[in-house]
Amino acid sequence: MIRCDQGSEPGGQPLLRPVTLGDLRLPNRVVMAPLTRARATNSELVPTDLHAAYYGQRATAGLIVAESAWVSERAIGFPGVPGIYSERQVAAWRRVTDVVHALGGRVVLQLWHTGAGSHPDHLGGARPAGPSAVDPGEVCWTAAGPRPTVTPREMTAAEIGRTVADYGAASERARRAGFDGVEIAANGTYLIAQFLNPRLNRRADGYGTDRGRLLLEIVDAVTAAWDGRRAGVRLSPYWTVRDTSAAVRGEVYPYTADEETLAAFDGLVAELDRRPLAYLHLRGPVPGGVPDFDAFARYRKLFGGALVANHGFGRESGNAIVEAGVADAVSFARPFVANPDLVARFALGLGTVRGDRGTHYRGGARGYVDYPIWAGS
Repeated sequence: MIRCDQGSEPGGQPLLRPVTLGDLRLPNRVVMAPLTRARATNSELVPTDLHAAYYGQRATAGLIVAESAWVSERAIGFPGVPGIYSERQVAAWRRVTDVVHALGGRVVLQLWHTGAGSHPDHLGGARPAGPSAVDPGEVCWTAAGPRPTVTPREMTAAEIGRTVADYGAASERARRAGFDGVEIAANGTYLIAQFLNPRLNRRADGYGTDRGRLLLEIVDAVTAAWDGRRAGVRLSPYWTVRDTSAAVRGEVYPYTADEETLAAFDGLVAELDRRPLAYLHLRGPVPGGVPDFDAFARYRKLFGGALVANHGFGRESGNAIVEAGVADAVSFARPFVANPDLVARFALGLGTVRGDRGTHYRGGARGYVDYPIWAGS
């Protein structure tokens, strides 16, 4: 069992010690994970003053990874998510980053493309594009409610090239918008993860024989926009969704972690270690509701840079994985929704508040910028 002596002073907690991720110098290791909150409810998907207030309230995080932003109009696949493909979006994000920096914070922007997980409702009636013409079997949220995904078009080589260029342009726009860096969303069930998935990527060209090729090309395009190491990658090699209907039909659901997929991630992480990245942001499994440290250690051995652990962590487990040297920092998602003062609560050993899940994607200020900081009892 890993034990952690946190000391009697707040600074004794490993999570509260300074750390450097690439060229990002952080005063603590409590990272705010990217959280889609669907508050860009305008037609141009531009961040608003609500976004500036929301992130400003959480500026004590060692690092804020701002919500995923669309790299192009072709990437859209969820209502109310802001983009980073227009100059109006750049200007609006600049207001957000100015507020976070004025309050002493650091913030990077996550770059997102839904790929085959999108729906024609988001794309003017056009079918979404993915690695192959294989329906991922997901549910896509649209303005009219949830819709089942459809069989996508297989992306052409030219479309893949444009997508890589979109990521590079989005990274450059994020720099001009004042962000301290960017993070590539290669996790979950979205475009890059689809290319990494042998059940969805059945291409016969170089993007099929080398399923990590798209991500590596995107990494090269994204990092080119920055001096030094200011780009991270988020991966979820252990992502598994159990689909009962698929099991009844004797099928394996596309997103099932097994030895084949985990071995492929081993090679991919080793390749990422050769790129000028600031950090690797890894979503791990939580068997029995407890983060599995060994799952992170598997990739720690393959990546010499900074590692940020994510999924299922609390104050004690976060301190423990940092103290054990398995991770350099820990990211927290839902705790930051209702606890803008999460770092202070960790420092003082205080409990956390649960958020109202009914307001997560509803829009407006309620459940977004109205959670109070702890004021004593």
